[in-house]
Amino acid sequence: MEDYTPPYSAEALLAMMKTRSHRFTLFHHVPVFTVAESDEVSAQIPGFHTRNLFLRDKKGRMFLVTLGHDTPVDLKKLSDFLGVGRFSFGSPTRLWTYLGVRPGSVTPLSILNDTVKQVQLILEKDMMEEQMVNFHPLDNSMTVGMTPQTLLDILEQHAVSPHILDLSRMAPDQGLLEQKEA
Repeated sequence: MEDYTPPYSAEALLAMMKTRSHRFTLFHHVPVFTVAESDEVSAQIPGFHTRNLFLRDKKGRMFLVTLGHDTPVDLKKLSDFLGVGRFSFGSPTRLWTYLGVRPGSVTPLSILNDTVKQVQLILEKDMMEEQMVNFHPLDNSMTVGMTPQTLLDILEQHAVSPHILDLSRMAPDQGLLEQKEA
């Protein structure tokens, strides 16, 4: 695992985005590892904040889901909708092997390190309708803000075709939320 060198590091990614004249805003901050730390940093950065789920189905197919940081999603509903087997979270080893990032630094931009196209990228439809979306540039001590169109342009230049889905239909049933809160 440690011998693998991904095509893009954070520095190489930022350099590529500058060289290709992609418009983005870069924010430096303390590394974030927990939801509480992320919330604290996010409060200082304008725009729509995201989270990423690196998932594996029972056949070993890999998925990266990028959605709003507070968008609820029922993984069973999502796997049923996609017609794939039950999801589990991808391991840190798989995360590094497929996307070249460590836990806490996952981003839709990490799909650029999947040069053999083994990971399917799913982007939340509501997120893609926002003015500005934020995520880490492969390093959880930085955040980049860009328009959804800029993200799509970067992905297209790397022959990545994301699936843009309405994840509001994948929310947990209200009854389950009420039972958990009781």
